Amino acid sequence: MKFGWLSERWRAVSLSVAGGLFMMSQHTAEAFYLPGLAPHDYKIGEKVDLQVNSLTPSLTAENKLESVLSYGFYDERFHFCSPPGGPKAAHESLGSILFGDRIYGSAFNLEMLKDSSCQMLCVQKIPGNDAAFINDKIMKGYNYNWLIDGLPAATVKIEDRLQKEFYSLGFELGSNALGQLMPHFHNHYDITVQYHTVDSVHHRVVGVLVTPQSKHSVYSKDTTPSCDTTEPMNLHEDKDNEVVFTYSVKWEKSEKSWATRWDSYLHAMDPKIHWFSLINSVVIVVFLSAMLGLILVRTLHKDIARYNADDAEDLQEDFGWKLVHGDVFRPPQRFEYLSVIVGSGFQLFWMVLITLVIAILGFLSPSSRGSLSTAMLMLYILFGFSAGYNAAHQYHSFGGTSLRRIIVLTTLGVPGICCLLLVIINLCLMAANSSAAAPAGTLLGVIALWFVISIPLTVAGGYFGYRRKTADPPVRVNQIPRQIPDQPWYLRTIPSALMGGVLTFGAIFIELYFIMNSIWFHKVYYVFGFLFLVFIILILTTAEVTVLLTYFHLCAEDYRWHWRSVYTAGASAFYVFLYGVLFYFSRLQLASYASLVIYFGWMIIVCLLFFILTGATGFVASNFFVRRIYSAIKID
Repeated sequence: MKFGWLSERWRAVSLSVAGGLFMMSQHTAEAFYLPGLAPHDYKIGEKVDLQVNSLTPSLTAENKLESVLSYGFYDERFHFCSPPGGPKAAHESLGSILFGDRIYGSAFNLEMLKDSSCQMLCVQKIPGNDAAFINDKIMKGYNYNWLIDGLPAATVKIEDRLQKEFYSLGFELGSNALGQLMPHFHNHYDITVQYHTVDSVHHRVVGVLVTPQSKHSVYSKDTTPSCDTTEPMNLHEDKDNEVVFTYSVKWEKSEKSWATRWDSYLHAMDPKIHWFSLINSVVIVVFLSAMLGLILVRTLHKDIARYNADDAEDLQEDFGWKLVHGDVFRPPQRFEYLSVIVGSGFQLFWMVLITLVIAILGFLSPSSRGSLSTAMLMLYILFGFSAGYNAAHQYHSFGGTSLRRIIVLTTLGVPGICCLLLVIINLCLMAANSSAAAPAGTLLGVIALWFVISIPLTVAGGYFGYRRKTADPPVRVNQIPRQIPDQPWYLRTIPSALMGGVLTFGAIFIELYFIMNSIWFHKVYYVFGFLFLVFIILILTTAEVTVLLTYFHLCAEDYRWHWRSVYTAGASAFYVFLYGVLFYFSRLQLASYASLVIYFGWMIIVCLLFFILTGATGFVASNFFVRRIYSAIKID
C-alpha cells in the first residue's frame, strides 16, 4: 500500500478531465473530483487536527447577502476558546492569504475512531458590547469555517431542483428564526467525522459534518457541564454573559473513497444548465461565423475581383473599403496606449488559458486552498515577458521610437491601476477590522515578486519585441488624411460598441452567474472544463464581432478602425459591470460602506481586466483581417 494513493490520484485526474469537459449526466457530475495532496492515513487513537478559518457571511433569512467582510476566528470580540499556548497559524499559500483565509489550530481534541460526548472547551465571559457585535453577525448570517484533514466542515442540505442531499460549506454562528425574541448563539457543536477504512490499521477522513446547537449550560467547578439543556444561549447586550463552549465527536464509517470525498461538496452546478449555457454560446458563434463566412466568401470575393479588374469603367464605380486604402494603415492617435492594451491583453490571455488547462487536468484542487489564485498570480507575473514583447513590437510597428517609454507604460500601466484599487480595497478592509485585509508582509512579498521577476521579464520582452522586424503595410499611406463622411448613427463609436459588446456578453452571461455565486457566496467552483470551452467561445465571438463591425466601418469609408476595434470588443466589459450592478440589487443587501467599496472595487478590477483582454483580442483579429484584405487587391 506504499504507493496506493498514486493510483487513486491518477484515477481522480481522469475523472477531473472527463467530468469537467463532458458531464453528460448527473451521474458523471457526482464522480467529478479534483485531486490535490496525497491522503493522510490515520491509526486508531491518532490525533486528528481540527483547524479554524475566518468567519464569513452567508445568505440571511431574506435570501440576501448583507456583508462581504470576513472576521478571524480568534478576533477578540468573539471570545472563542484558544488552545494552550495560543493558536498556531497554519502554512498557507500566497493566494490563500491574499483572498482572506486565516487558518489556525484549535482547542478541539479529536482522536481517530474515539467518540466523545459533551466535552468542555472553555468558559468565557462576553461583555455586552461584544455580545452586540456577535448578535449583529448572527443576524447577517455569518458562518463558522472549520477544516479537518483539508475537508471543510459542512451541514447537510437539500438541493431544490434535484431534491438531493449535498454538503453546504460552513455552519451557522447562530440562529435567528422567525418568532425568536433574540438571536441564539451556537456554543455546542456535534461533530460527525466520516472515515474510510483502507486496511485493518489505516483510516482516512472522507467527510466532516457539524450540527451546531445553542445551549445555556451552567458551569461550576464542582460539576461538569450538561449538554441536555434545551434552554438556548442568548447574548444580552446590557450585561456580561457567561458562555460554556462544548462539543461532541462521533466517528461514522463510510463507503466513500478518499479520491471521491469531495463529491458531496461539489453539488451546486447542474450540468444541464451548463450545457444550456454552452449551446447558447455555440449558437451565437455559429451565427456570427455564418455572417462572417458570407462576407468573406461572397461579398469580399466579389469586391476583390472587381477591384483587381482592368476595366476602367468598373474602377470608377468603386466605393467602400478600397477608397480608404491610403489611410487604413495610418497610425492611430495615442498609439502607445493602444500598444500597452495589446501587450497586457496577451499577458492576460496566456495567464487565463494556461490556468484553465492546469485546472481541467486536475492540478488545482479545492483541497489545496488558494491554489487557483496562486497559479493565476504567478502566471501573470511570468507572462510579463509576453506583455513587454507584444507591446513593444506593436509600438514599433506604429512608428514609435522610444523603447523606454513603452516599457515604462507597460510595466506601470495595468499593474499600477490594479495595485492602486487593491490598496483602496485593503484599506477599507483594515478600517472595518476584517481579517481579509492582506498583511503588510504579504503585500511586500507581492511587490518584491513584481520588482524581481515581472519587471525584468517585461523589460526583456520589450527589448526583443522592439528589435523584431515589423511587417510593412501592404499599401502605401497617404501623406494627407482623407476626409471621413458623415456616419449613420448605428456606426458611430458608442452605438456600434454597444451592439458588438452585447453579442459577446450573450455568450458568457450564464457562466458568469455561477462564477459570481461562487465568489460572493463562498461556494466551490469546479466545472473548469465548461469554463475552458466558454473561454474559447468568448475569444472566437469577440474576434468575429469585431471583424464584422470593422468591415462595416471600412465600407462606410471610416478608416479609424484601430481604437474602434478595441472599444467594440471591450464593450462587453460594460455589460459585465451592469450585470454586477444587477447582481448587487437582486442578491446582495450590503449594509456598510466598506462592503460597498469592496464589492464594486473588485467589479471595477474584473471589468478593467476583461476590457483589456477582449479589447486586445478584437484589435488583433481586426489587424489580421485588414492586412489580409488589403494585401489581396492591386493598388495603382
